[in-house]
Amino acid sequence: MFLSRRLLPLGLVFLTVGIATAVVGPFLGLFLSTAVGASPIQVTFFLVTASLSGVAMSWAIGRISDRKPMRRTILIVAALAGCAGSGLTAVVRDFWILLALTATATAIAGSLFPQSFAYARQVLQQGDPNRAAMGISALRTVFSIAWVGGPSLAAFLLEAGDFQYVYGAAAVLYLVAALLVARWLPEVEAPAAAREGTTVPARTPWQTYPILAGFVLIQTSMVLGVQAMPLFISTELGGSVGDAGMILGVCAALEIPLMLGFGKLSTRMPLRRIILFGAACGVAYQAVAASATSVGMLVAAQVLNAILIAAASGLGISYFQDLMPRFPGRASTMFANTFPLGQILSAPLFGLAQEFGFRLAYGLNLGLATLGLLILLSVRPPAPENETARVATEATAADPG
Repeated sequence: MFLSRRLLPLGLVFLTVGIATAVVGPFLGLFLSTAVGASPIQVTFFLVTASLSGVAMSWAIGRISDRKPMRRTILIVAALAGCAGSGLTAVVRDFWILLALTATATAIAGSLFPQSFAYARQVLQQGDPNRAAMGISALRTVFSIAWVGGPSLAAFLLEAGDFQYVYGAAAVLYLVAALLVARWLPEVEAPAAAREGTTVPARTPWQTYPILAGFVLIQTSMVLGVQAMPLFISTELGGSVGDAGMILGVCAALEIPLMLGFGKLSTRMPLRRIILFGAACGVAYQAVAASATSVGMLVAAQVLNAILIAAASGLGISYFQDLMPRFPGRASTMFANTFPLGQILSAPLFGLAQEFGFRLAYGLNLGLATLGLLILLSVRPPAPENETARVATEATAADPG
């Protein structure tokens, strides 16, 4: 009952925030090009600035969030920032003002995703810690469900009106998220590291950084694969943009039950093993895509792609949280930032594919996914239970009474 009182409204927060990001994200380039009249260079600069500012802001907020019992306050502030940023974007059409909004309000709103998972981690740890990964995976599934319907809602709003409707709807959704947090989510205590003060130094296990690099490489391959899909199908396989939409829809439909299944499996199997299996399936998928001769081959290969996404995206957050159990905000942010970093790294690779053919994109993806898998295989993280025992030992030594 204790968990349900928190996880149910938290699930609604994930749903509203997921829809808010899903209605604006896929159409940002179109908005800048048509409604704002930005040039291709301005659009590129805007997108890179949005990614970099989001990474920097989320990282700073993630570090602050682990110092004091302030997670609920951060969620409310981030949701209100999203409301303000989306509301102003609905009416502002000056490029430089929009850029400033993106680097501030929208960047702050981006911390909602990792901070919600950090909040969920602390709540789940108070119940059955062995089932925390399952709960996190279920909440991640809610976010995926929001992305199934979000783009269609945005398309409907564009047909019914214009971008004022799209960004206005996003602003309302962010406001609903803020109200949900304020009404039903109580504050959680500070993480263990903050409660122990200076007795436990704020060290990040060295293994975290190469593991982070491996996830960034895999994320880059996923981002580039989605970007190149419509053009690869139309120019290399003789298909249509509709075929690309169908393939992406098949993948989304497969990954949702897989996320739930992997979440349940995580109660009986180490997270690392499931993630490595998913990464291996990602390598296999990129190999099939790079050698595909028909649209049907890509459709069949979405089983492999969905396994990768379900394992990496559904359990990756819990994996990083296990690496840094005393810093849930920082750990969640590190994983969440792999996506915008992947977006940045994929941009020049997409340019190469435009120049030399879009099959090259999947050849590059094969190299990225393979290197990412090798890094994850070669670096074995410290066992979570050992970390927990070490924290308890150090706390006892600091206060023997």
